Amino acid sequence: MRIGVPKETAARERRVALVPDAVARLARAGLEVAVERGAGDAAFLSDALYEKAGARLVSAEEALASDLVLKVRRPSDEEVRHMRSGAAVAALLQPAASAGLLQQLAAGKVDALAMELVPRITRAQSIDALSSQATVAGFKAVILGAAHLPRLMPMLTTAAGTLAPAKVLILGAGVAGLQAIATARRLGGVVSAFDVRPAVREQVRSLGASFVEVEVAAEGTGGYAKELAEDQQLRVLAAVGRAIADQDLVVSTAQIPGKRAPLLVTEEALRSMKPGSIVVDLAAETGGNTAVTRPGETVEIHGVSVMGPLDLAATVPLHASQMYSRNLEGLLKLLLGDGQLHLDPRDEIVGAMAVVLGGQVRIGQP
Repeated sequence: MRIGVPKETAARERRVALVPDAVARLARAGLEVAVERGAGDAAFLSDALYEKAGARLVSAEEALASDLVLKVRRPSDEEVRHMRSGAAVAALLQPAASAGLLQQLAAGKVDALAMELVPRITRAQSIDALSSQATVAGFKAVILGAAHLPRLMPMLTTAAGTLAPAKVLILGAGVAGLQAIATARRLGGVVSAFDVRPAVREQVRSLGASFVEVEVAAEGTGGYAKELAEDQQLRVLAAVGRAIADQDLVVSTAQIPGKRAPLLVTEEALRSMKPGSIVVDLAAETGGNTAVTRPGETVEIHGVSVMGPLDLAATVPLHASQMYSRNLEGLLKLLLGDGQLHLDPRDEIVGAMAVVLGGQVRIGQP
């Protein structure tokens, strides 16, 4: 059986699906791994490292014609045309926004596994790509915000006097939010956090941050937040509006799977912040947590900069690739028996991830 790793072609993407260490482990297990030449260049992983690990360096077309194609981002229409009938692909497919792609894969009899649909169960933790990449994004968001602040993050006592620490508010205490809290604390910020799930209160406090209280409880399935009722939304906006006024840096991470990101910060709240304050909105790609967020742009409002970065995990390509590669290795352990690929929809992990199986699009199917 051959596993193919093509070079990523999406804009801004610098990650690679498998790193050389993973290739070496798969090769020792008797699997053939075909890596497109230059696939790891943007993550500082050379062709020589892949060859040393046991990979066979091939063209894009040959990598895509493998039995199982492993990618970071969803394949383009052109890439799908090179995939062979009976093969499978695993990637971050964005299935809710990829109806055309899924139909194309089904028509070509290519099975597809969406890495963002890994169920949040103990058995699937090693495969959870959303969590691994959110960890990277949460870290980088704080670094990005700190780099643009007109002040230092930590308290410093110097011959020139004492500098007060920066105040940092994290909106959403999921994986990205918790990593943002930890990073901001390491940089010396005074950190507080908000979430509509009361269950995360202790996690926030365990990292040394204070928890912004609001009388709303909105925990959905799998530990994610759910959409709020209108009265709950008004209470959230009021609570965040009060908390945000004296903050120097805000990192917003709140998202709802398959839905538009929730609005947490109004334009009025942004106007109440000090000039020079920074907001980094990690939910920019799904609509943004602020009223003025624009994907991929920085918007200034009364001296406050609202940043809407895209694909932050891809800006840390080496470690992001290492983590994603480990997720795929975990998936392969589940799928490969006797050296062959087995996609059993009755398995609770495979059943949740398989968006195309046997020529059928099956989103929403049991």
